[in-house]
Amino acid sequence: MNYPKVSVVILNWNGKYFLEKFLPSVYNSTYPNIEFVVGDNASTDDSLSFVKENYPLVRIIQNDLNYGFAGGYNKVLEQVEADYYILLNSDVEVTINWIEPVIEMMEKNHYAAAQPKIRAYHKKTHFEHAGAAGGYMDVFGYPFCRGRILHTVEEDKGQYDDEQEVFWATGAALFVRSSAWKEMQGFDADFFAHMEEIDFCWRLKKSGYKIGYCPSSLVYHVGGGTLNTSNPKKTYLNFRNNLFMLQKNLGFTDSIAIIFIRFWLDLLALIHFIVQGKYKDAWAVSCAHQDFFINFFKNAKKRKKYLIQENKKGFYKKSIIWDFYMNKIQKFSDLSANNF
Repeated sequence: MNYPKVSVVILNWNGKYFLEKFLPSVYNSTYPNIEFVVGDNASTDDSLSFVKENYPLVRIIQNDLNYGFAGGYNKVLEQVEADYYILLNSDVEVTINWIEPVIEMMEKNHYAAAQPKIRAYHKKTHFEHAGAAGGYMDVFGYPFCRGRILHTVEEDKGQYDDEQEVFWATGAALFVRSSAWKEMQGFDADFFAHMEEIDFCWRLKKSGYKIGYCPSSLVYHVGGGTLNTSNPKKTYLNFRNNLFMLQKNLGFTDSIAIIFIRFWLDLLALIHFIVQGKYKDAWAVSCAHQDFFINFFKNAKKRKKYLIQENKKGFYKKSIIWDFYMNKIQKFSDLSANNF
């Protein structure tokens, strides 16, 4: 096999704990044509001192400010030259031979982006929420995964050990061709964090590219390393960025209809937060909607006309919310293949 150059790029923000714990497994990767980069979002801890002292061959690129996950990677990757980038979270433990099968799959099948199998670090028998065995999207813009529907995560019993073309690949371990990254102009920096990788993959698919899942590569993800799942800021970013993404990537008529429905679904989520006593999360949903309208015209300008037929592989024609709560479907394998 010809080995294209790969740059493993870890974005860091005050993440010394995770670098100490997981950088050794990454640094011991067996791929022969590789570069290791730590991009830093203006950390105030001594994480960079740790890297310099213990891993002198790791290249460090420092940003002047904390640009978030999206803007931070954009700034760093402007200074990295390789055939493939691997955007790897600092809270990911990799396994032996985790790079080779993904690159081989991407070379063979011309995927623009791909992901390995993602299992949970703290429950290694189960898939992890952020990616599992590949990402999908329902008709109302709700993301879900093979191995994870809403908050329900499946045990990995080998049921998804087949290579698949999917709708989106996880940002926790995102393999991407550098040429495709540059063509899409990277992430949308306005997202700051959360769902920027889904928006990025959707733009790739609207340009006719393919996104892949490689089951023969395995990594373990802690999850919530920067923002805990119960953090109201995470709630705000998820609700806001989902609306941003729908406005940018749906056709004009579809975006009006889908976003109108989403407002009502989000209202139900807001009421649910109030009933649970999570008032800060309820306010976060309200703030997300306010910001959507404030940025409406800015995001409208980002909508592009694509000359290539959109690749809709991995798009689910039904509502995953309805299937989960009304049809009691909690496993991806129980979804009807006719709805994809």
